[in-house]
Amino acid sequence: MLTQSRDTHPEAERVQIELLRKATPERRLELGLSLSQTALRIARQAIAKANPLASEEEQKLLFVEVTYGKDLADRVKAYLIERQR
Repeated sequence: MLTQSRDTHPEAERVQIELLRKATPERRLELGLSLSQTALRIARQAIAKANPLASEEEQKLLFVEVTYGKDLADRVKAYLIERQR
């Protein structure tokens, strides 16, 4: 079997895949949600670290821009401004 990861020993990868195959659907969902939450947290931390002077709202808008594009970030920003009026 070809390995999927360059930094994981083939035997360790085989065991990981086997454990995933044996896991219940609920457990696989838990793992997927946990991975997604971790990825989001890391992305937000990277944005905060790269933009330490930006407010929390500005950092959130940067996250939207990086993740979904400038057009959506601009529309969210306009919505937030309008909502404050």
